[in-house]
Amino acid sequence: MRKYGLALVLLVFVLYLLLLRGDIFEDPVSTVIFDRNGMLLGARVAHDGQWRFPAVKSIPEKVSKATLAFEDRYFYHHPGFNPVSLIRAVKLNLGAGEIVSGGSTITMQTIRLSRKNKRRTVWEKIAEIVLATRLELKLSKEEILSLYVSHAPYGGNVVGVETASWRYFGTGSADLSWAEAATLAVLPNSPALVHPGKNREKLLLKRNSLLNRMAVLGLIDSSTLYASLAETIPEKPLPMPRHAPHLLDRFCRERPGKIILSTLDGSLQTQVTEKVERHHLRQQYNEIHNAAAIVIEVETGNVLAYAGNCGFPNERSHGNDVDIITSSRSTGSLLKPLLYAAMLNDGKFLPASLVPDIPMNLNGFSPLNFDGHFEGAVPAGKALSRSLNVPAVQMLRSYGVERFHHLIRSLGMRTIDKTSGHYGLSLILGGAEGSLEEMTNIYAVFSRILNHYGSSGLYYAGDYQPPNYSLSVQRRQETGSLEPGLFNASSIWYTYMAMQEVNRPEEETGWKQFSSFRKIAWKTGTSFGYRDGWAIGTSADYVVGVWVGNADGEGRPGLTGVAVAAPLLFDIFGILPDSRWFQPPTDEMIPAAVCKTSGYLAGPDCPDADTLKIPLNGLKSPACPFHHLVHLSADHQFRVSSDCYPLDSMVHLSWFVLPPIQEWYYKKRHADYSSLPPFKKGCEPVHQRSMDLVYPREEVKVFIPVELNGRKGRVIFEAVHNNPEAVIYWHLDNQYLTSTRHIHQIELLPEPGNHVLVLVDETGEELIRNFQAIEP
Repeated sequence: MRKYGLALVLLVFVLYLLLLRGDIFEDPVSTVIFDRNGMLLGARVAHDGQWRFPAVKSIPEKVSKATLAFEDRYFYHHPGFNPVSLIRAVKLNLGAGEIVSGGSTITMQTIRLSRKNKRRTVWEKIAEIVLATRLELKLSKEEILSLYVSHAPYGGNVVGVETASWRYFGTGSADLSWAEAATLAVLPNSPALVHPGKNREKLLLKRNSLLNRMAVLGLIDSSTLYASLAETIPEKPLPMPRHAPHLLDRFCRERPGKIILSTLDGSLQTQVTEKVERHHLRQQYNEIHNAAAIVIEVETGNVLAYAGNCGFPNERSHGNDVDIITSSRSTGSLLKPLLYAAMLNDGKFLPASLVPDIPMNLNGFSPLNFDGHFEGAVPAGKALSRSLNVPAVQMLRSYGVERFHHLIRSLGMRTIDKTSGHYGLSLILGGAEGSLEEMTNIYAVFSRILNHYGSSGLYYAGDYQPPNYSLSVQRRQETGSLEPGLFNASSIWYTYMAMQEVNRPEEETGWKQFSSFRKIAWKTGTSFGYRDGWAIGTSADYVVGVWVGNADGEGRPGLTGVAVAAPLLFDIFGILPDSRWFQPPTDEMIPAAVCKTSGYLAGPDCPDADTLKIPLNGLKSPACPFHHLVHLSADHQFRVSSDCYPLDSMVHLSWFVLPPIQEWYYKKRHADYSSLPPFKKGCEPVHQRSMDLVYPREEVKVFIPVELNGRKGRVIFEAVHNNPEAVIYWHLDNQYLTSTRHIHQIELLPEPGNHVLVLVDETGEELIRNFQAIEP
């Protein structure tokens, strides 16, 4: 029998040890987000409808002392149950004829909470005692107390002391006063009966009673007691803060049920949100209903402010629930600086090198500049600062779409999820989509590379990092390298220098108001159809990204980056701390002779060169292709050759000569441009006219047809060219119309009156035809 008895005892002991093997609480918890200084930014109610913050690991002294003084003075001296309290409870219950006291310790109450407050019976009390002793063996006293205050009810749907601190007092439990801690300590005893908002007199009596008991126990002194008794109790639960609602939504998806100590600066977050709302109020009169902004600290990659949209996610009338910061939107012109930097990085050109700005038609793709005009040739840096579309397409054509597609994906643009062939050359003009987060972070990467190279002369792979939202994420230390990654520092530096310019065609009416008191490299973008207005700017310390538009994609007149996004960008920079400018990467800059007119490395025929600092890789760029040695007559009036003119009378001069089609547009804007003199009679090269007009012929009257429905019809104009691959550029009354290839036909509806039709091919050959349009 002894053998069986021992086995039975052993079995009971094993079963006892197996009790409470896992976590005793499996309730869903709220997702909670704090700023970097512990300010509560927002929280989301748990799935069961309770405000229940994740369990706290340490209990503030005031909360601990007030709770123990009210619930369990001998908590640190019993094994989980208190026999004296149990005997006293039995006597009280027998005397009252009903259950008025349970005699439960905090450990037993913790067990009761985990068992969902089952009906009070003797057997349930015994179970609580047994499980309480097992919990005492499993956890420390501090851990048990933490479980209790984290899961105790504090009235209504408020669970846990940390939740209650914010709901009732608008502060964390660590910052509670003695009176506030005492108020919370008495709530779990009868949360449904007594909590702020109802039975306030009864709650006040219970709180004051506890404060007096704490004074008797020596937990507080008399002055603290009198000050605490004078404090009022809260009127009703406070609403949870909603300072970063869209970021909270994001954390609810990505890290549900966690307390996140975010990288956000609560004060800055509030100010940025106010700026976004204020600008939104101005724009809503134009039926522009959404805006977003993000601020990133360059050095750390930490996000300091995150305004995902106007209003709050539950306000869905105008798509306010959409987090614009992570949404894919047409990038407009935002990729142009990346292409410019890539071209500099490769040594394709220098910042002032002329790039073509002429009409082009590539398989039906005919890009236009914002103002609809062409300049023939424009310095690459000016093309960027003025956000010219045609030069950007020319650059991308030279760099390669597939290569650029790979580059921007390597920079973190995961919204580029189709092949390069899908986007084609329109990639550089907003033909692809990016998110505000991705685009702003790319500029943060650029700025970080420039800063680190400026301070150490080295490159770090960790500079290419995504934005960081949590202080729990630690950036690893790494060894720098002399070899650059995707970009060297000098290419970024010269890109930023171009981005300081603000004189862009679409900004002529308002850009001067942005004359900044600090240096900022910035870029705006406008998508096709005026659907998206972007502005991204950077200093050495901060990057700010702004988007304005409609979440549903509706375009609006005047919805351009400079008109609606740039003002908000500069308002946000105005509330940021003063920031330094970047150090020039002098080790990657070298003096070189640069042609004053073309901006290329000076060639042997360049008559005027400046010695300028250029990117080191710029030494790989070509020499000036536009200056040529020409042979002129003695009076400089004609071009000649040795076949028709005496050698000893020739004058040899260097002449700036653009390709014909570039020259045709360039000389309209540059009065100082001198076309080559004509050939002297008898010195002309053999040449035949390459193109002609089929219709209209010389000096004809063009009658505008009338359709069967009585409306004006269109006139078909047709030309021919002896080169079947030639491109013809059509202009009417000094306005560019279109370009044709293979079949040179266009339909026009000219206004009645006299007109001038000009055709120019790729060699610069020009055909001019005057005609008169007559209505029937």
